[in-house]
Amino acid sequence: MKKQLYCVLVSCVVLMVSACQHIPREEYIDFLKVSDTTYLGVSQLTDSLEVPWDLQFNPTTKSIFFTEIKGQISELNLATNKRTIIYTVPHVFQKRSMGLLGLALHPDFDKKPYLYVCYTIKDGEHYFSELAKLRYVEGKIVESKVLLKIGGALGHNGSRLLFDKERLLYWATGDAHSNTNSQDSTNLNGKVLRMTDEGLIPSDNPISNSYVYAWGFRNIQGMAMTSKGHLMTSEHGDAIEDEINLVKPLHNYGWKEIEGFHDTDAEKEIARHSSRTEPIKAWTPVIAPAAISYYGSQAIPEWSNSLLLTTLKNQSFRVLKLDAEQQVIADEKVYFKNHYGRIRAVTIDDTGNIYIATSNRDWNPQNGFPQKGDDRILKLAVIDFVPKEFLMAYEPENKKISDGKVLYQSYCASCHKNDGKGVRNSFPPLIQTPTITDAHKLVTVLLKGLKGKNVINGEEYDEEMPAFGFLSDADVATIATYIRTHFGNNLGSIDSAMVKDIRMTTHK
Repeated sequence: MKKQLYCVLVSCVVLMVSACQHIPREEYIDFLKVSDTTYLGVSQLTDSLEVPWDLQFNPTTKSIFFTEIKGQISELNLATNKRTIIYTVPHVFQKRSMGLLGLALHPDFDKKPYLYVCYTIKDGEHYFSELAKLRYVEGKIVESKVLLKIGGALGHNGSRLLFDKERLLYWATGDAHSNTNSQDSTNLNGKVLRMTDEGLIPSDNPISNSYVYAWGFRNIQGMAMTSKGHLMTSEHGDAIEDEINLVKPLHNYGWKEIEGFHDTDAEKEIARHSSRTEPIKAWTPVIAPAAISYYGSQAIPEWSNSLLLTTLKNQSFRVLKLDAEQQVIADEKVYFKNHYGRIRAVTIDDTGNIYIATSNRDWNPQNGFPQKGDDRILKLAVIDFVPKEFLMAYEPENKKISDGKVLYQSYCASCHKNDGKGVRNSFPPLIQTPTITDAHKLVTVLLKGLKGKNVINGEEYDEEMPAFGFLSDADVATIATYIRTHFGNNLGSIDSAMVKDIRMTTHK
């Protein structure tokens, strides 16, 4: 009995030592308070990266593999923090959100040392997304095989990769900027695809002789499997309704006919005649969700049984607590808002430490970023002391959403920026342009959105602008007035009566 008790005590000590990181205090860049009993230290493992897109911890090698958008795959040794480039994927086409994207490791890596990656290529004037299987031997990729090739576009290519417990591979694809792909079950865009580790169609797929597992998606940016085997995805909405979806076989998640919850008469009517599945969580204003990972460890007990979510527009790290059945998000905590900038990737090691990657050198940097050292991989680990200063969960400010500045920052600033200068060749400036000076045209664009190429001040812009017709007449008027009276514009205000009149005219 004494011997058994001794073994239990030794085991507890070992667990405590492994959970608490013995890094010199001065080497932490930040501390985070989770609760009165749990504090995390944030340390930097590597920096000056070129938009890391996906991170995956490998328990076999005790290292992290990660992709960078321009085509490089690296391995990060967690014992030494040494980063080694192991492969550059050939023919990757990189522009804006296109490039080398998702990564998955074979779950039997010791016997099947394979990495799976998806990326964009260009063939003539056409874009494609490829899924490739890479063989890893002694720190290098020695063999590459393309398993599947599907249509691509200048955006909305997805995409994440994931293995389930049966060793089947899932590939989440974007709709490739198409109005019809997502609802076409014979098309592989806007889908979650399911295949074997050799890229073959499993015999038990829900549609015979098809990769399609579920459909009706816009642009999935994260995918995770819970301990109970529930497949979860995070997805970019248009101007509203960023989503977390519980993905089930043969389910249709609505896009483009339905966005987010079924909360309009038109959406309810569509769902009544043709089955659609609602998300388990949605955000308006949008937060641009990126990677998600299921946290089942007890190392951070407050976060156990949660989805860890990274975001781009909202520049935060979120903990989405699940219910006992892992089908409902019961609580949400927001951390690091605007602190590290855009956060795109997350992974968890076998002791419960968390790793995140920033994405501040990408095509749409937010205010104040990139900073020196971006992009970075950061580690979050439990510490055994209480720091004097620490970050905490974000508490939203009590600002009226009807305020012009708040509305602009909620719906416009992530693209057109806080100073209205936009992003060259992507999002046009809002300073004395023909659209801004023409009140009728500005309101029409806000209500209807904008597609195609536009030339402003000699520069070409082709990024699609979503429609904000879901906003009230008063809110559209407030946003338009804010734009016309800021950023050096000295133009007249717009009232809700004008918006109402233009709305009625444009809907005829």
